[in-house]
Amino acid sequence: MSTFRSIEELVKSLEREKELLKEMFAKRKSLSFRYDYALEMTEYKEERIRYLIDYGVIRDTGDFLEMEDLYLKFFEDVLEVNEEINVSFVQDYLTRLNENIDYYLKESNEKRKYNYQREVKRCLKNIALTTVRNVMDLKRNMDNTYKNEPNYQIKKAKLMRLSEKLKNISLLITKSEELIDNQQPVFFRVAMDVQMRNVVSDVKLQLNDSYHNLLEIHRQIVHYLNLIDYQNRIFEKIRKLKYLKDQFLLEENTTIRQVVSQRHPLWMEPQTNYRIKLSIDYLRTSDEAFQAVRKLAAQQKNRKHGPKNLAEAIPEGYLDNQSQQIDAINLREVYNAFTASGMHLFGFVMNYRFRKEVPRGDKLIYFCQLASQYADELNFTESYECSGNVEYPLIYAK
Repeated sequence: MSTFRSIEELVKSLEREKELLKEMFAKRKSLSFRYDYALEMTEYKEERIRYLIDYGVIRDTGDFLEMEDLYLKFFEDVLEVNEEINVSFVQDYLTRLNENIDYYLKESNEKRKYNYQREVKRCLKNIALTTVRNVMDLKRNMDNTYKNEPNYQIKKAKLMRLSEKLKNISLLITKSEELIDNQQPVFFRVAMDVQMRNVVSDVKLQLNDSYHNLLEIHRQIVHYLNLIDYQNRIFEKIRKLKYLKDQFLLEENTTIRQVVSQRHPLWMEPQTNYRIKLSIDYLRTSDEAFQAVRKLAAQQKNRKHGPKNLAEAIPEGYLDNQSQQIDAINLREVYNAFTASGMHLFGFVMNYRFRKEVPRGDKLIYFCQLASQYADELNFTESYECSGNVEYPLIYAK
């Protein structure tokens, strides 16, 4: 298998086949990416596909293509969609951290000591970053497992495995904090410069936040497991009842009639109003019905019809055409003319021909407004000049 000779060659290869790699990454969960489809995406140039295979970017499995695990994991880690939680990286960083601390304490050359110190900082940052990503992956996998896994047994097994990984992450956080606080006191006392102090402070803060997030995730996992057990118990009961009903043994082997008789669920149902229409003969012959009709007619008659509050009439001159003209200066138009003039702002505003006669005081106001509204697009110099009793800076367009 060939290897890329430089980063430039690698980046160019990925850029050239970005559409193919994008589709393969989107279908990484299935084996449905056929060789013919890849050939169509590479303009039917088989040598481009063969190039990616030879350099280990993708692999050929017959009629299908798959992305190599190295590049697949790289894309998943960068895009933060990784489903595998690997805590071994943190343990490796802890081992490497102790080794570089030991090298630093034994080294006498200042330049090599600085290199070991820099490696310690890098290990500390990687421990914090890997821990934060593991916690994020754990939270995402927990939600996806509970919401999307249809099999209850597999769902429970996955959540139990995530709970074990949560304990491992928590243990590594504890080990990292103990290493910083207790296990290497000589190094952190001798090598504690300003940068190291900032790195240690940031790492402690990230580890502390990750630990608190793990507590919440653990509570959520326990809640999900309890819900799964409850749903399984309900499912088992329903399946047993279904079996007894199909065998016509439900009433014989259960107390369903007794249980149902003790419940009164009708109060939860909506109340139904039944309208009873009186017959015409009853309304015609009954004195009670006649009195009820008279009473209802009197109530309807006494009701006031129409709006209760009426507005007064609109005065005759109110709707006459009246217009008022307000003279306003378009500062954007003035600014556009200024950028094309090449002059400084104060001199341009004072000599600008407005559509009407503008007093000097108003021009000073326009100068201040332009300088404040378009400050990001102007170049304020340190030179000042005077005009009468006004001192102003020289402002030019960028």
